[in-house]
Amino acid sequence: MKIPENLKYTKDHEWVKIEGNIATIGVTDFAQSELGDIVFVEIETLDEELDAEEVFGSVEAVKTVSDLFMPIGGNVIEVNESIESSPELVNSDPYGEGWMIKIEIKDATEIENLLSYEAYSNLI
Repeated sequence: MKIPENLKYTKDHEWVKIEGNIATIGVTDFAQSELGDIVFVEIETLDEELDAEEVFGSVEAVKTVSDLFMPIGGNVIEVNESIESSPELVNSDPYGEGWMIKIEIKDATEIENLLSYEAYSNLI
């Protein structure tokens, strides 16, 4: 199971890549493997400002539907259109082509609440 060391993580199995004031968010390799084959991703929060822990979308797998939670607050500035037509990218490349959204970070101090590589490794 892949866990890149350069990312931050949440207890809900999402990853966060911080680049300046922009955060890219997706689900971890562990999450996609637990969900199974992902057949649909729904994200309708483009241009919305959401707080940490608010739902920004959902993932539908063969077994279940799971909500996606904001790891930190911010304005959703981009949604990965590739996963709308090819949701299997979340399974095959969760840290690359399978990313979900990009946000403009509202409060950078919230980054401190995210898990490090070590903390997330211990969680799973």
